[in-house]
Amino acid sequence: MKRPAAFLALMVVAVGAGAGGYLAGQRDLSVPATLRNIDEVARRAFGAELELVRSGLGPSGAVIYYRHPDGDPVYSATPKKAADGRDFTAVLASEDVSFDLPAANAADAGTNERNVLYYRNPMGLPDTSPLPKKDSMGMDYIPVYQGEADDGSIVTVSAGKLQRTGVKTILATKTAIVRPVNVPGTVTLDERRVNVVSIRTEAFLEEVADITTGQMIEQGQPLVRFYAKEIAAAGALYAADLKSGAGKAAAGGSLQRLENLGVPAEAIAEIEKTRKVPISVTLTAPRGGVVLERMAIDGMMAEAGETLFRIADVSTVWVMADVPEYELGSVRTGDKAIIRIRSIPGKIFNGEVGLTHPEIQSQTRTAKLRIELPNPEGLLLANMYADVEIATGGGGPVVTVPDSAVLDTGDRQVVIVDKGEGRFEPRPVKIGARGEDMVEIMEGVAEGERVVVSANFLIDAESNLKAALSALTAAEEKP
Repeated sequence: MKRPAAFLALMVVAVGAGAGGYLAGQRDLSVPATLRNIDEVARRAFGAELELVRSGLGPSGAVIYYRHPDGDPVYSATPKKAADGRDFTAVLASEDVSFDLPAANAADAGTNERNVLYYRNPMGLPDTSPLPKKDSMGMDYIPVYQGEADDGSIVTVSAGKLQRTGVKTILATKTAIVRPVNVPGTVTLDERRVNVVSIRTEAFLEEVADITTGQMIEQGQPLVRFYAKEIAAAGALYAADLKSGAGKAAAGGSLQRLENLGVPAEAIAEIEKTRKVPISVTLTAPRGGVVLERMAIDGMMAEAGETLFRIADVSTVWVMADVPEYELGSVRTGDKAIIRIRSIPGKIFNGEVGLTHPEIQSQTRTAKLRIELPNPEGLLLANMYADVEIATGGGGPVVTVPDSAVLDTGDRQVVIVDKGEGRFEPRPVKIGARGEDMVEIMEGVAEGERVVVSANFLIDAESNLKAALSALTAAEEKP
């Protein structure tokens, strides 16, 4: 019977009750007897419809709590009086608002039904019950289904609760973690490309070329002309050996002496050709580059080994970056680097990490990292400041999850894995390198598994509560 028909039946009964009451009053009849007669008539007339009206329109069920008589948000689990002495209103089970999802139909329920093992206290107390019950605050005990008790780490969350808490998941994928490390640096000379020009014996500098500090020179360019008594004596001996006719092989000793004194090959060739000792010897630039230092002066007496010129080849330079100690584990040899020079805006230089010095600076707690850069245009000068960006972690693909998926307490790292059908498993993991919002998972999660990235701390808290209950509740207390 539809609800309008049931309402009509109720109205008929009400009218009949009113009429019966009036007749009873006029004829001095017993009211209870009259009502019984009316009830009997209604039952015969409407039958099952009246029963539906009686059972479906009014509140029903047990009293679950009491609320303030004025409707204020004040509740009590037991009967209570308001400040003005009025009793709190009892709320029956059918009157309470429920946010649970509607139950499935009978056919679906029969196929998806799970056996309830027992019910546990909703507040986490070590108290279980074989039957549904409420605690002292009127909260329902939580059912524990078969299969949940076997694995204490599995947490089951209803679909409605998942939607309300905003749980979001994502697949673990295999990608290469790349995280830029930004550090300061300084341009320095390649120490392998710096030459010192000196004389190996005492000499008198007759003439120094018109070369100054900072000037670019070419390889073989004359630098200084000098006279050295020891070189002249060795040259005379070599010329005499050649004139004796014994041949160049017999003059090997005197030739070796000239070479040990650092006499240029051009000067030795001149002695072999003319059989005469040159009065002076000219030193040339061993390589092209910039003159870093000029110590030679016209007319000076130079000591053996004294530096006359210092020349550097700047076609290739180094950038020495200061990497913090805590970042050293992520920087590897061969990592690509981008260098920006502060005095050359808009220009980017590309290089790669060549060497990390095996030493930590005690005051700054940094390590020197070397990047080699070509400098064909000569734009990079020694001691320039540079901003270095190193792309670390550029190795092969690894299993990664978003940074928000990892719950890190300091003692442990946990990822919540979605097992499907509202079942979640907190799983300890071993993390590796960290990138931009991504974390490498070395152990614990495989590629393709779905992990929780939002509201995962709520599921972890539920798992910890469940584990604590399992430890506190004795096996014999369970049904």
